Amino acid sequence: MPEGDSVFKLARRLDRSLRGRVVRRSDFRIPRLATKDVADRTVLEHATHGKHLLTRFSGDVTLHSHLRMDGEWSVTRPGRRLPSRLMHEVRLVLALDSGSTVWGLRLHDLALVATANEHLVTGHLGPDPLRDDWDPLEAARRLRARAGMPLVSALLDQTALAGLGNLWANELAFLAGVSPWTPVGDVDVDRLVERAALALRHSATVPGAYQVTTGTSRHGEDHWVSGRQRRPCLRCGTVVLMVDEVPGDAANRRTWWCPHCQPGPGPEARVRAVRGRAGS
Repeated sequence: MPEGDSVFKLARRLDRSLRGRVVRRSDFRIPRLATKDVADRTVLEHATHGKHLLTRFSGDVTLHSHLRMDGEWSVTRPGRRLPSRLMHEVRLVLALDSGSTVWGLRLHDLALVATANEHLVTGHLGPDPLRDDWDPLEAARRLRARAGMPLVSALLDQTALAGLGNLWANELAFLAGVSPWTPVGDVDVDRLVERAALALRHSATVPGAYQVTTGTSRHGEDHWVSGRQRRPCLRCGTVVLMVDEVPGDAANRRTWWCPHCQPGPGPEARVRAVRGRAGS
């Protein structure tokens, strides 16, 4: 699933192609928006909150979308279009005054709201390190309110701190030197929040640093534990372990850890998520 840094980079890429452009034709291909139209509106900017993308148009209109596991935005040059094999996956088409066309494939949670009412679609989210209104004290407060929740589940809870996905939850647990299932109240929450914010910002804004957690982008060495099951820990050499996700439970995704570098509870300490929190 794309994480907050992924969506932030997508927003910057879309801004380069769409910002200041006028929509000449729009086509929403989902039933509840089928009669809606944003033609003749100017694309003002793309903003993000956690994993949520906000496309703002002139006239106080915002398009909200979520990529979830498989969503995608594509922009084709004048005279070009997507391959026909992908057309059944298109949920949105925007034809621009530049001649380019914007395609939204497999987009989720599509909604049109007044820009002044964006809180209706993102108000449930916690503070986001990639936003100007980032509030680390509030993020820490919300995590402490989940003191008994396993660390990785708390980090995946978008109502506590928005933008962290499974990769960052696993890597931050390793960097904290504790088991992924250590109660979040047992770790240095202020340091955890500081490290999470630094990691997301670095990944989103530094060229070549996207989701590199070890400091080296060499293949197979860019993550401390994520994706490294049955391979030696890059720090101590112990074999990295992995436990699969709990089906249907967004708080208990596939988890990797080094049993030597990360002492503490094992996966038997998993708890069920509060429905709807994690992963949103």
